[in-house]
Amino acid sequence: MTPRGQPAVIRRAYADLPHGQVHYAECGARDAQVVLLLHQTPRSWAEYREVLPLLGQRYRAIAMDTAGFGASDPPAGPASIEAWAGVAAQFLGRLGIAQADVVGHHTGGVIAIELAARHGALVRSLVLSSTPYTDPEFRRLRAERPPIDAVEASEDGSHLAALWRKRQGFYPPGRPELLQAFVRDALQVSGDVEGGHRAVASYRMEERIAAVTQPVLVIRAGADPFAAPHAAHWLQLLPQAQLADLPEGMVPLPDQLPDAFAQAVLRFLEAQP
Repeated sequence: MTPRGQPAVIRRAYADLPHGQVHYAECGARDAQVVLLLHQTPRSWAEYREVLPLLGQRYRAIAMDTAGFGASDPPAGPASIEAWAGVAAQFLGRLGIAQADVVGHHTGGVIAIELAARHGALVRSLVLSSTPYTDPEFRRLRAERPPIDAVEASEDGSHLAALWRKRQGFYPPGRPELLQAFVRDALQVSGDVEGGHRAVASYRMEERIAAVTQPVLVIRAGADPFAAPHAAHWLQLLPQAQLADLPEGMVPLPDQLPDAFAQAVLRFLEAQP
């Protein structure tokens, strides 16, 4: 592990998988317990740029670009939670990792649920940050809502400002660098930027949740109106779950409050046997 007080260096690389390449960034000693970090739609590993060195002082922290996001190739077939979880499982296998603690934020948390349910031996514990519970009611409400990030391209580039404005109300004021990071990642998405949201909305989580038996930490970002209400569902559905409240947290929680986020994760992981 990295000696305390010394910053962990971020290393970036690609893993060759059957569908193409997966890009990832990591910090920490390669022989340490692995923490796999999965980002929200339409972000990339960069959502955890400030978190990685904090976790990397004690763990091997790996943030992968979900297939089709960041610098990772898209999946071979249609984008779906199941496909993304399958790629994540192949990714761990390619790196020779037998088991990991898995941290997911928003869409990343949904992928983490499928990974834990379908590939249980790979997942030691779960951290579900701002993760929606995608039951029939969730799917009904999502179908009635307008697209989250979709904007029509324009010759004068005004669609970039429209993309910014769509997210602005859910990001902290005075932090334009967070919105810049979001727009930069949104422009890298392979195909439709709305595809990730549709994949979440169609995922039948109610059919998978019984298979999740690992220890769980639920992180509730109190100022995230989309995800904060779901924390109560998780505590009812997963009796082994515990809660960490970050009242000031908003949609970009990991890069908004990296220290508080990392500390919540570390406290949970260090309590695991």
